[in-house]
Amino acid sequence: METLTHTLDSLWKVVLVGLLLGAGLPAIFALGLRALAVGETPDDATGTTQLRTTRPAAATAVAALCFAVVVLAIAAGILFIMKDFLDNTFGISVF
Repeated sequence: METLTHTLDSLWKVVLVGLLLGAGLPAIFALGLRALAVGETPDDATGTTQLRTTRPAAATAVAALCFAVVVLAIAAGILFIMKDFLDNTFGISVF
């Protein structure tokens, strides 16, 4: 029974990380793109979009924050994969 509880405890952690990184990062990126599109209004006659002259500062800040989170997660993942190489080659301990 102890093995089953240990396995289930590990399983929910793996599923949570998979959801956050597998579906969460693309969702955050999409939210950033949506925040950038706040100033667009579709033109019904031509099917093109026209931009307003100004985008709300809050929308730009949300978009920048979303993109920063995605970039930091990607950089952390790359550094996590390279941690042994960096430690053995250059003596840099990242994690």
